[in-house]
Amino acid sequence: MSSSLDSYLVLSGLLFAIGTFGFLARRNAISMLMSIELMLNAVNLTIVAFGAFIPTLNVQASVIALMVIAVAAAEATVGLAIVMAIYRNKKTPLVDEYDAMKD
Repeated sequence: MSSSLDSYLVLSGLLFAIGTFGFLARRNAISMLMSIELMLNAVNLTIVAFGAFIPTLNVQASVIALMVIAVAAAEATVGLAIVMAIYRNKKTPLVDEYDAMKD
């Protein structure tokens, strides 16, 4: 079976679009964080695909993908900690209720 760069890029674009729609359509903070993770995974798929099909980018693409994974893990950790702290005070995971942070 022939695999081409186009198929990986189409899949990555589809994943990114699903993540964007999930981020914009959902009001639950945890769902929004999961959508951001989906978008970051789409970016990783693109980076790794370019690294696999362009030989001069092979090592650099792997390093960049690992850095994106590390940033995604840090973002998820900090984001979830903030959501948990706000949930303890407001008793709701909906971001529409977070507008009054001074209360």
